[in-house]
Amino acid sequence: MESKNNKQIGDKIKILRTKQGLTQDALARKCDIPYTTLTKIEANVITKPSIQTVVKIAAGLDISIDQLLK
Repeated sequence: MESKNNKQIGDKIKILRTKQGLTQDALARKCDIPYTTLTKIEANVITKPSIQTVVKIAAGLDISIDQLLK
């Protein structure tokens, strides 16, 4: 880990998704990514999702890519 408070991207997505009251299924549909991909990212099985996936998730959560990655 680069810094002490550097959460995994999956943790951030999960927090943002639950804040918005979205289920994993709802977010996956909104982002047009496979449900299984989203669950693996949130479970930190996939720790480095592709940039295309990150772009779709950020759009689905209505936030900038920077907000998701910082």
